[in-house]
Amino acid sequence: MATHDCDSQPGLRPYLDAKHDMLSRLEAITDSDIISLEHSLNRILADDIHSPIDVPSFANSAMDGYALRAADVTDDAALTLIGTSLAGHPFNGRVGPGECVRIMTGAALPIGADTVVMQENCRSEHNVIYPRGPVTEGQHVRLPAEDLAQGERVFAAGTRINARVLSVLSSLGLEQLYVRRPLTVALLSTGDELKSPGELLAPGDIYDSNRIGIGAMLERLGIRVIDYGIIDDDPALIRQAFLKAANEADALITSGGVSVGDADYTKQVLEDVGRIGFWKLAVKPGKPFAFGHINDCPFFGLPGNPVSAAVTFHLMVRPALAKLAGETLAPTPTLQAKTLMPFKKSPGRMDFQRGIVSTQPDGNLGVVAAGAQSSAVFSAMAEANCLLHLEQDRGNVAEGEMVTLELIDGLYW
Repeated sequence: MATHDCDSQPGLRPYLDAKHDMLSRLEAITDSDIISLEHSLNRILADDIHSPIDVPSFANSAMDGYALRAADVTDDAALTLIGTSLAGHPFNGRVGPGECVRIMTGAALPIGADTVVMQENCRSEHNVIYPRGPVTEGQHVRLPAEDLAQGERVFAAGTRINARVLSVLSSLGLEQLYVRRPLTVALLSTGDELKSPGELLAPGDIYDSNRIGIGAMLERLGIRVIDYGIIDDDPALIRQAFLKAANEADALITSGGVSVGDADYTKQVLEDVGRIGFWKLAVKPGKPFAFGHINDCPFFGLPGNPVSAAVTFHLMVRPALAKLAGETLAPTPTLQAKTLMPFKKSPGRMDFQRGIVSTQPDGNLGVVAAGAQSSAVFSAMAEANCLLHLEQDRGNVAEGEMVTLELIDGLYW
């Protein structure tokens, strides 16, 4: 495989090149389940969904008001009120000339009526209604199939069922859905210095935040996590864990051990028991990212620094897991914002700096750094609501320059 020189270091793969290469090496898992609608949140549709009915299935009112014939609304119109149409309790008669029916939002439009006049535009005296114009035929009426027509494709296979999708599926009366089975991902951290929260720290120890954070991201994506915990910096133990995980999971994610230190054994073991697709990205943070396979199980080696781990998970692992799960992942929308302070940047690697973007008094977007940009300072990462996309060849960014960014607040992390 060809390598690229970036940042004056051989072997660094440009971000988009590496991502395209990685995705080309992955195949979607095709196993599927039939599940009930009520248990389908966060699952991936295995088939296209076509509407079994017209939505709405009958003409109904979009307003509280009066159903009538538009032709009857003249300057001196006085219409006789002959009944009421409520949601779930339609008026069963017919609206004739000079007549109207009290109607509520969502109620069926009576036979003979073609228009709804909102109640604010009508005066009522006893059982006589005086509508005020102008009135357009069909106003405030929702027609049959105005939303969806029977047989129309509503969602394509690969759609993730979020709350909005679930609401639409419910409106179609669907009781069961054909969905892809959820992924199972094995997760572990390596490092003699790591301790789980709650344990006492010895000199030189740190708490393992990556495994907890990445596990939370996976759970937000509806993925089943097998937590292998913390593996000591021992090649034999790492090898044993890798082989076990490759047999139990659809993918393996590790944190740490992919740099070039004397005790960084992850890449060494991966070379021994599997194959490396690439190692080291031309991105900052997150250069020491590894991708490969152990047998047929994809392997994602995240850096040990917490910001690097989170950013490379978002940039590389998230789209990879989407492909494995059969999910159609839309391109991430990006925005343009003006920098409200300088940003340090050296040419050579694409830099994903953490920022806080907000709307300024002039209505435009402005962005500042979310604290220190060190890949080890996750507290600043927690404050960020966006990632700046600073191009590979770009240098320092002066205050007032325009930058590209993506919003991350409210996503799975």
